Amino acid sequence: MATQQDLQELLRLLTVSRKIPMMQAMTQIKALQAVELRSIKQIAESPLETVESAIKDEKAARSLQSACKAVLKRGDQLGGVAGSKRAADAPGTGPSSKRIARQQHQDTDGFMRGGPVEMTPQELESSLELPISTDEARIAETVLQTNRAPLVLAFAVELLRHTMPEQPLSSRLSLGQAVVSANSRSKAVSLGLEKGASADDEGWGAGQPRVRVMGREVAVLKRGGYEWRGEETVGDEQDEKTHVKAETQTQTLTQGSTATSSGLAQQSTWAVGQPISLKSSAFVARAISITDASQRKSLLESLLEANPNLKTATHNAWAYRLRPPEGFLKGRGREESFDDGESGCGDLMLKVMREVDAVDTLVVLTRWFGGVFLGPDRWRIMRNCVTGALSERLRKTGIDTSLGGEAVWGLDLEGTRTSSSSAAKNQHQSTGVVGMQIHRPETARNYLLKSFMSAPEEQAGAGTSPSSPAKKTQKKPTQKALDLAKEENLGLLLGALRLVFDSWADHLTTTELDRRAWAWYVAVRPAVDSGPSGWGAKGTLRLRDILDLRRKES
Repeated sequence: MATQQDLQELLRLLTVSRKIPMMQAMTQIKALQAVELRSIKQIAESPLETVESAIKDEKAARSLQSACKAVLKRGDQLGGVAGSKRAADAPGTGPSSKRIARQQHQDTDGFMRGGPVEMTPQELESSLELPISTDEARIAETVLQTNRAPLVLAFAVELLRHTMPEQPLSSRLSLGQAVVSANSRSKAVSLGLEKGASADDEGWGAGQPRVRVMGREVAVLKRGGYEWRGEETVGDEQDEKTHVKAETQTQTLTQGSTATSSGLAQQSTWAVGQPISLKSSAFVARAISITDASQRKSLLESLLEANPNLKTATHNAWAYRLRPPEGFLKGRGREESFDDGESGCGDLMLKVMREVDAVDTLVVLTRWFGGVFLGPDRWRIMRNCVTGALSERLRKTGIDTSLGGEAVWGLDLEGTRTSSSSAAKNQHQSTGVVGMQIHRPETARNYLLKSFMSAPEEQAGAGTSPSSPAKKTQKKPTQKALDLAKEENLGLLLGALRLVFDSWADHLTTTELDRRAWAWYVAVRPAVDSGPSGWGAKGTLRLRDILDLRRKES
């Protein structure tokens, strides 16, 4: 059976190597699928007549089949494609499945020049770390000079820590840059600087998942297999308070006193996910079958009796979903949750269960609080715990019905459309997988680092930035000094935004927080001319104004 990877490789062959426009390539793939040709290997090995029946052009069909045979023969010329078995999978011939290859140098066809640079997910995320300072006194004194686009990016990167906490920094940078790109093009059209439909309106993002960031929908690409964690430890490295090391992966409890919907006793099996700990807080989740709401109380009581250590936990939150009765619309089944003091935990568990369509299932998430608040990392850890328990319960290796917490890239649809023309191929920047461009996190990070200068004294007024090289008697600062000042300014800006979002996070839903973020940006963005002359122009940004957006304690 062909996989999603097969589809991606075939799409890349058509759009990158053969330079077929994306829409035409998708049409060809659908025609090939209609005759059961779903991978490069299948096309190469099938009779030519079968390929011709799909393509409807003898010359084009022969050319396509020849290209597929050439790919199989080359093995690794298109990122290691070798039919359904990738060349890199052979022992000793490529990086392990837990390592990623990052493109740094590309030729005009989008292929790497000088080979891949191997980095683990942890190494990649560490290389992208951004400066941050939450020194309120210094923030309040700082005045910056910048244009609007990098400020949108900074807002998005910090916002996503709360609205999509499962996304690593690399994804947040990519998504933020996608918002900047879409917003910039929309503004350019409104000013008459650009004309015509956007790449998104023309269907270049058709069929791709989407997420909402600062009120704007962004097409994304799933980063299949990208496993990233923050500073938390998992499994055997756990704090012993969870006592999971002493448990088997599943626990069997005989519920002789539990009545099922048919009035019979049942044998119930708890599936236990891997425990996770961070900053002395420990989390572990369990899942079990449930067919009637009346079973919930007995199941929880039996779990606590079998695991006395759970009674010492700070929180034992739970949630369950039941299959809709026959005749009811899909999705109308009963569901209920209880936070047990872990704010928002019940709703999060139900959300994850909906994503994987888990029904007739009860999930219990246990936390021992370690005395340190975890901020948005708490949401990522709780999601990972629940997903792990459900994966054990449903015998799944991952979530495949929706985004479901997977890391994603923000797609560069405008770049993809441009790169489809051979005249613009020097601007091509491929994902390395599907022939569609992404917004590279390294590019977004560098954009942030160079965009926030200290405002001149005459613009800063009384609130002069402490890092401003303003005195006329001083020598002109070196480029290194200017770069360091910009980095310091970025840290103060991100610190101000973090203080704002952290102050509201426990009082607003993620949807409402996302909605307000754009209004907050508009309230503090630099003032520039509203016409074409203001396009890309710089203005003054007072970080004190950002601090004023914080929630006022009543």
